[in-house]
Amino acid sequence: MAYVDAEIASQPDCWREAAQLAGTVAADLPRPGERVAVVGCGTSWFMASAYAGLRERAGHGETDAFQASEFPTGRRYDRLIAITRSGTTTEVLDLLAALRGQTPTTVLVGDPASPATGLADAAVTMPFADERSVVQTRFATTALALLRAHLGDNVEALAADAEVTVRAPLPIDPARIEQATFLGRGWTVGLAQEAALKCREAATFWAEAYPAMDYRHGPISIAAPGRLVWAFGELPEGLPEDVAATGAAFVHSRHHGCRTVLGSWAAGRTPVDPMADLILAQRFAVALATSRGLDPDAPRHLSRSVVLA
Repeated sequence: MAYVDAEIASQPDCWREAAQLAGTVAADLPRPGERVAVVGCGTSWFMASAYAGLRERAGHGETDAFQASEFPTGRRYDRLIAITRSGTTTEVLDLLAALRGQTPTTVLVGDPASPATGLADAAVTMPFADERSVVQTRFATTALALLRAHLGDNVEALAADAEVTVRAPLPIDPARIEQATFLGRGWTVGLAQEAALKCREAATFWAEAYPAMDYRHGPISIAAPGRLVWAFGELPEGLPEDVAATGAAFVHSRHHGCRTVLGSWAAGRTPVDPMADLILAQRFAVALATSRGLDPDAPRHLSRSVVLA
């Protein structure tokens, strides 16, 4: 079994541990009404984007997400949250150093001994969610689970949903698919971006991501038989029919309040949260790699952390 397989399967327990941790580190996390920026690189940036959408939707205050390298240093925020698995990523360290004494900073990090913990004003360490894999899965979702717990979400329910998706059959055979497009709305746009990245990283596979409402403004032109459209969360009216007309396969989340159920794949199943749906996409990416004769633990041109000279 690849490292990444075991790490994907461990997510329900990691989310539960993160929920317990959230209660002990609340003083270092955003308070209601604060103007907050959340930063990361790659996967961590996509989790930052999802959290920003969730926090604003919950009415806790203005929240922006940025790639660490693109943070607008001329803006003023009450607090900055940095998400970094290794705590060694150059862009994150540079930003934390630049903001010292100007903006309160908190880092969510997997390695308690990393340099990021010394540069931030506060560190929330999650060694239980750190990973051996290059391809990031459980640390990212565990960081989001911790932040969701702080917002008041029921993470035990999320973990129960994750118990379903770590074991459920995949909604489609990866060997049948030559290209995938992932869609989201609101906070789930970040999940769609992350799902596409997992396919690119683990399987060197052509995958894209877009806001669902923007999909018909051009990207739908590549939909065709042998290709896949996979949506998280609420869908724009008529989109399933438009995708069906192209001949592409369609996996979607049918909206039920704040929870979802995957179309025909989950007929008769208990609805699951979009963050649990992301686990299916992670597993799909690993299965893609295997079907293409690739090792998902050894992705091309990648390392666990980008450390620049």
